[in-house]
Amino acid sequence: MQAGSGVRGGRGELPAAGDIEAAAARIADVVVRTPLQYCERLSAATGARVFLKREDLQGVRSYKIRGAFNLMVQLEEDERASGVVAASAGNHAQGVAYACRSLGIRGRIYVPTNTPKQKRDRIRAHGGEYVELVVTGTTFDAASAAAQADAERTGATIVPPFDDARTIAGQGTVAAEIIEQLGSAPDTVVVPVGGGGLMAGLVTYLHDRAPGVYVAGVEPAGAASMTAALAAGGPVTLSEADPFVDGAAVRRVGALPYDVLLAAGAHVVTHASLPMVTTTVPRADGGGIAMLQVDEGAVCTAMLDLYQTEGVIAEPAGALSVTALEHMRLEPGSTVVCVISGGNNDVSRYGEILERSLVHLGLKHYFLVDFPQEPGALRRFLDEVLGPDDDITLFEYVKRNNRETGEALVGVELGEREDLAALLARMEASPMQVDRLVPGSPAYRYLT
Repeated sequence: MQAGSGVRGGRGELPAAGDIEAAAARIADVVVRTPLQYCERLSAATGARVFLKREDLQGVRSYKIRGAFNLMVQLEEDERASGVVAASAGNHAQGVAYACRSLGIRGRIYVPTNTPKQKRDRIRAHGGEYVELVVTGTTFDAASAAAQADAERTGATIVPPFDDARTIAGQGTVAAEIIEQLGSAPDTVVVPVGGGGLMAGLVTYLHDRAPGVYVAGVEPAGAASMTAALAAGGPVTLSEADPFVDGAAVRRVGALPYDVLLAAGAHVVTHASLPMVTTTVPRADGGGIAMLQVDEGAVCTAMLDLYQTEGVIAEPAGALSVTALEHMRLEPGSTVVCVISGGNNDVSRYGEILERSLVHLGLKHYFLVDFPQEPGALRRFLDEVLGPDDDITLFEYVKRNNRETGEALVGVELGEREDLAALLARMEASPMQVDRLVPGSPAYRYLT
């Protein structure tokens, strides 16, 4: 990597550890030095010493304020006078909004329509009269294109969420804090990846100051854009991205974050023993880089576990790091830090979160049942098909007088996932026609 000098830099320059240390001093009075908490549950489950870096406890409830403020505080007077524009799925926008009001800079912030209401409300609250919020497009990439067009039309300064050396340097201050708080370098740091800015910042700092640290980046399986970039030899645009993990649902990673990982030696290696695509480059000193993918349903389970056990309110992207732990080979007794990147989660989403978790755990299933249109048909289904610990959570049926049978959509929650085989056997033995809706199928996607 290039040597660092703490210069203001730009999008095309690779940041360095010195830039991150300069950023830490620059933003010290603005950001919260978030706790590094030992997690007894995850430590017992993995055999490692697992710590949570609680970036969800920032004033804007995510690490994004670090990069946004570090960039904006370095703007020249003419740039400040022209104002700023930014695109975000929600968290970067809050950091920009906070910086706008703190520094007295006018800004327009573009977010996609799937940005949760909670995040939109917080953007307005942090920015106050200094910020105009524009909701446009269905993806982050669409919002980003609108922000870019705005900047070209008005002369405002773009504040990138990840594709700028100043943004990356600010986000990399998380790594410096981790080492200071531990008193030494951890063995592994696990970090969520969307556009790649946070991981690039951590890799930049650790590659230089603590080269023995293994950095694992975690992407949602439905938006694995950094893995795609490393496999293709450069950033590529995914044809589609699952928007559920909204803080990491980026269809194309930043060119600069990709360059940082490439300069650190990242390349694609296939590990057939892992239940995911892995990009990794282990080194003899124990350091290296890995890219892991996790299922969105598993993320929901991790969110619920964090909330119910540790009292941590993590958003989907914030739970990516801990979700990956069960898939990682951790040395017993090693020190592992998981970055909880954000906690901006809309309470209205918890119904969907619980649903996705139950499906992922194999506890929730849906069926189309062709019931005879005669008295007692439902009672026979309950008595002969349902098990003692099974529960009907959804039943939709419309009686049709011109047919002998009628289909019903039935949702069943099992007591244990192992009960599914017995349930399917009883359905097979039943005189009723039963079709299972398989997750991922067109019919199932219509249902959910």
